[in-house]
Amino acid sequence: MFRILAIGLLMTLTAVTAQAEEYKAGINYDVIAMPVPTADKSKVEVVEAFGYLCPHCANFEPLLHSWTARLPADVDFVRIPVVFSRSWEPLARAYYSSDILNGLDKTHQATFDALHKERRRFNSMDDLANYYADLGVDKEKFTKMTQSFAVNMRMNQGASKVKGYGIQGVPTLVVNGKYLVTADKAGGHAGMLKVAEYLIEKEKNAL
Repeated sequence: MFRILAIGLLMTLTAVTAQAEEYKAGINYDVIAMPVPTADKSKVEVVEAFGYLCPHCANFEPLLHSWTARLPADVDFVRIPVVFSRSWEPLARAYYSSDILNGLDKTHQATFDALHKERRRFNSMDDLANYYADLGVDKEKFTKMTQSFAVNMRMNQGASKVKGYGIQGVPTLVVNGKYLVTADKAGGHAGMLKVAEYLIEKEKNAL
């Protein structure tokens, strides 16, 4: 019996070791040269850099949503909408405004669906305000929020972090301000989450 348990333990340790060896810096993920400080040093922070106009982000979202729902209390998950061009800015402002107004449960997935399934195009902030109003977000509050100091501050902070991370494309996961995880290196969207889990444990052990 002891021999069976010992063999089982050895096989488990071998599997864990194999997994640990599978994920290597520069191959499965990248190390950020100058780590970006996180908000809470007692937790591991995971950031998703995304854009509503990105079809890969839209495909990743359902998988990511299920994954984040299972994250433990000692892991903080944060989204940063990137602005790669002027056309991306209104949607980034919409994200931050909806977040501050506690409306993301109504608007986040719906915005992806509108753009990539319904093929809608939002040519102005007013178009977005009308669409979000249909989803149950107060149009007047939303419109004011999009140009508020709070949203401007978060836009600037987000841009600064994206630059610090050195993000070149989306979706990208950033673990604890130190590691970049992309689909190309992780082997797809599911692979991104597996590599992120490995890095989360790595950072937890370092706390």
